[in-house]
Amino acid sequence: MPANKRPRRLNYSVNKKGPIWGTKVSKAIGHYQKLQERVSFEGETKWLQNAMQIVGVKLKKYGIKTNTL
Repeated sequence: MPANKRPRRLNYSVNKKGPIWGTKVSKAIGHYQKLQERVSFEGETKWLQNAMQIVGVKLKKYGIKTNTL
């Protein structure tokens, strides 16, 4: 790697994985809360389990604990 180039691959976790836009976090929290309401109303379905898992990964990525929501 030439000395005058920035190591862009080292910036991936900062640029891509974190919440770049402010609404990303709030939408993920709102989605999690809506899914919790659906689980209490409909019960545990496979679709809701998969959706909760996906949202849980997003919240974990953003550093938000689900037991406080």
